[in-house]
Amino acid sequence: MVMVDDIPFTPQITTTKPLSLLGHGITDIEIHFLQIKFTAIGVYIDPVIVTHLQKWKGKSGTELAEDDDFFDCVISAPVDKYLRIVVIKEIKGSQYGVQLESSVRDRLAADDKYEEEEEAALEQIVEFFQSKYFKKDSVLTFSFPAASNIVEI
Repeated sequence: MVMVDDIPFTPQITTTKPLSLLGHGITDIEIHFLQIKFTAIGVYIDPVIVTHLQKWKGKSGTELAEDDDFFDCVISAPVDKYLRIVVIKEIKGSQYGVQLESSVRDRLAADDKYEEEEEAALEQIVEFFQSKYFKKDSVLTFSFPAASNIVEI
């Protein structure tokens, strides 16, 4: 069991197949000069992804964290990916949706991949979260099936 800010993440989960915990962390936001932790995140990926990452074998975690090509390869690898997000601090769905939209938009814009289609998709995400409210320990999951271009929330 991996603990992320007192929140347990199992080393493996099973969706349509077993996925391994390959990364974890927290998200936070600065409010009035205070850093507030609001979610813990576990990143689960089909272990077969290692066949797509041979180029980075032997690299340190620090080297991988600084390598945009590594992240591009992880994201584009044709394997199942799954995010398990656990709420640490209560948050309105509208706030969460706007923060998610802003983060994704900024990342896409930086890579010159933010077009009308992406804008429309992000608007749908914001709309989806608009009426939600996440109490402490609420769980959100994002599933990225290998055989689909659609994210399941």
